[in-house]
Amino acid sequence: MKHGSFRAARPVVFLLIMLCLAGFSAFADESTQNLMALVVDDFSGATTKEWRVGGRTWIHEFDWAVEASRFATNVDDDPFPKLTFVEAWPMQLFGTNREGLDIRSLGIWGRFDRRGYNWIDVYPVVPGTASESEPPEAFEIPVPGRLREIDMWVWGANHNFYLEAYFRDYQGVVHSLHMGSLAYAGWRNLRIAIPNHIRQSRATLPRYAGLTFVKFRIWTTPTARVDNFYVYFNQMKILTDTFETMFDGNDLADPDHVLHIWAQN
Repeated sequence: MKHGSFRAARPVVFLLIMLCLAGFSAFADESTQNLMALVVDDFSGATTKEWRVGGRTWIHEFDWAVEASRFATNVDDDPFPKLTFVEAWPMQLFGTNREGLDIRSLGIWGRFDRRGYNWIDVYPVVPGTASESEPPEAFEIPVPGRLREIDMWVWGANHNFYLEAYFRDYQGVVHSLHMGSLAYAGWRNLRIAIPNHIRQSRATLPRYAGLTFVKFRIWTTPTARVDNFYVYFNQMKILTDTFETMFDGNDLADPDHVLHIWAQN
């Protein structure tokens, strides 16, 4: 009786093992790593960004813009917030004597007419698309590889504000990640790991399905003064996993290669 029960169970056990192996194979790249650190933007003011990642060169053109919630101050048709690139940097990162080097930080000057949960969005845009009647066209920064961490140097003035980063996944869902409080004085490196529930791969080919960076958002709180304040960013950096499993016909899973070969027919 026992032997018969074991024989009857063997097909079920075999099926369960195969299903587990199939699931592991589908997302195997998620557990194998080739980590690389990459400076996405040093906020020097240059609009051309060139990255060398995993044997591939990525070139993007983008600038930065700001937008605020409804109670942002407007003085004589001169609206806040304002954005510029200033000669300032964290000494912990670059030291004190930087003579002859063009090191800058992105500066945000904000004002609101009342306290509360106000926000300022700092987001990438397509250069040269702004006009007197239209805001600039937003640009989402493609993240090479599978994003593991993001960090940035942020100058705070001890206001009770906090910072969020927004990313869009391959299904179009936007995820907001809390990077930390800005209730401190001076420069500080804010770092956050990307949660595992944000999928960056598919079960089908091509498996790689990277994120795009949408924006940063600075939140004020009801206890904080908002009549005049400054925040500065320096060196937006990511830690990304560039490992990809190689297989026979690997090039046919590359969307750019597929477009190229089909365009020839």
